[in-house]
Amino acid sequence: MWELIRPVITSWKGQHRSVSGHEGRYEMREIVDAILYQARVGRQWRYLPHYFPPYTAVYYYFGKWRDDGTDQVIHDLLRWQVRESRGRREDPSAIVMDTQTVHASVNAPKATTGLDPGKKSWGRKRESPPTSWACSSR
Repeated sequence: MWELIRPVITSWKGQHRSVSGHEGRYEMREIVDAILYQARVGRQWRYLPHYFPPYTAVYYYFGKWRDDGTDQVIHDLLRWQVRESRGRREDPSAIVMDTQTVHASVNAPKATTGLDPGKKSWGRKRESPPTSWACSSR
């Protein structure tokens, strides 16, 4: 995986040189590994294991990449790789959406409630976002 995203990170690092010309204290691969670990485990940043760079450094890069769209570029690269390995097109051609009927209060305005004919129940519709597996494996 690192070999796939290394060019993106190297390019980003080249465009974001330090004013002092300092290369940085931590390897970019360590930063990426820490971000992937945090995403996988879901811990708070400050509880990253000691073998990763300090959470402040990791979160600094995470914030920069999130704000300038680098994280989306990396996400797209990884998604395309997974889809290609499964014999699918790079971009999904369909998406799965579901709705959920939520029972409304008896005091709710009639204009905002209605009958869900498929589920035969009264209430309001609430859309739920597609799950990640629906986006990546279809």
